[in-house]
Amino acid sequence: MLATELTRPADNEYAQHYAGYVSLVRDGDFLEQLQRQGRDVAALLGKVSEDRSRFRYAEGKWSIREVAGHLSDSERVFTYRALTFARADATPLPPYDENAWGAASNADDRPMRAHVEEMQAVRAATLALFRGFSDVEWTRWGTASGHKITVRALAYIVLGHETHHLKVLRERYGL
Repeated sequence: MLATELTRPADNEYAQHYAGYVSLVRDGDFLEQLQRQGRDVAALLGKVSEDRSRFRYAEGKWSIREVAGHLSDSERVFTYRALTFARADATPLPPYDENAWGAASNADDRPMRAHVEEMQAVRAATLALFRGFSDVEWTRWGTASGHKITVRALAYIVLGHETHHLKVLRERYGL
């Protein structure tokens, strides 16, 4: 099964709190969707001025820079999990506290263009990783945050998670 033929994971392949992300992924060429999304996000965020990139739509919400940093961090976490399980490593992986990571990041201190470049590099690495998985690797299971999950489900979560945040950026941040 090549990534372009990747089928939607069954509901039992991931924890239900990921169902919303998985549901956002369209049927079709998975790698093409992942590649297109990377280009679209870079184009969208590449137009954001340095001043605008500090915008928060409400008190206590992330700035646009922090959302960009969160997207890079999350993609790295999900793909690390996918790599670990694809390589048949049964070590349970710990939870990822995105709020703690966001608070500890220096996202607002970095220029927006640096975030865009980082996101492009992360997506290129994700594409290279996913292109290399075999049929067997896509169907392997692991445990992350106390929940069983497949490599295939993690790939869908990468794409769906960013789709979710793109919607938020458009609707709440006015991008």
